Amino acid sequence: MKPRFALGALLLGVPLVLALLGPLFAGEPGPRAASFTLGGGHWLGTDFTGRDVWRQVLLGGRSVVLVALAATVLAYLVALPVGLVCALTGRAWLEELLMRPLDVLLAVPSLLTILLVASVLTPGPAGLTLLVALVNIPDAARIVRAAAAEVASRPAVEALRMQGESWWRTAVGYVGRSLGRTLAADAGVRLTGVLYLVATAAFLGVGVGPDASDWAVMVDRNRTGLFVQPWAVVVPALLIVALTMGSNLLVDALLQKRRRA
Repeated sequence: MKPRFALGALLLGVPLVLALLGPLFAGEPGPRAASFTLGGGHWLGTDFTGRDVWRQVLLGGRSVVLVALAATVLAYLVALPVGLVCALTGRAWLEELLMRPLDVLLAVPSLLTILLVASVLTPGPAGLTLLVALVNIPDAARIVRAAAAEVASRPAVEALRMQGESWWRTAVGYVGRSLGRTLAADAGVRLTGVLYLVATAAFLGVGVGPDASDWAVMVDRNRTGLFVQPWAVVVPALLIVALTMGSNLLVDALLQKRRRA
């Protein structure tokens, strides 16, 4: 468990530190050099517009990381109460009212939904966050509902009802707390999917400018010079991969530790 935890913490920590603290150390942009060059005072070379790749790496993680984290948290903030209400109220009409629209949204591929909305509107980072959260709410709500329904069938919940405990204390105090392991496992996988969506949207130019300082945009715009100046593509791509792998390894290690405790 310890090697997995250490590896996950390392893989997750490096891109997080670069994303959150990198802009503080990026400094002012220097004069632009020729595109796709190595050396010349730029230890990772220059990108397709002649900008310093290392500076773009320091600047480019915040948009990817913050949008992905915000979208994941926002999805759960909506999915958790919806799933709990559907599992605990026992009213079929309310469940139909809440879950059927989400099922319709779930039937449409996530990336297609983002592209369709982006074809009508021009979302910025905040708009992209809302879009990515929206397409993740249906699946997250179904997982919360299924897990909460299993917990709600336990004798302890019936005992709480017979004692006259409030719905809030039963749903949040007992059922909600019992969902910790399920939500933690789902969060690791969901964050990976959210990062994929955010990076793909940025790769396609949704939510960010075509020359923005963004890791996904760097991969897209610099791929034409991959065999001339590989660092402009390899470094941001590895940081995105490390972020997704690290989050899953860290969650797995924490769940395994809790299981053994």
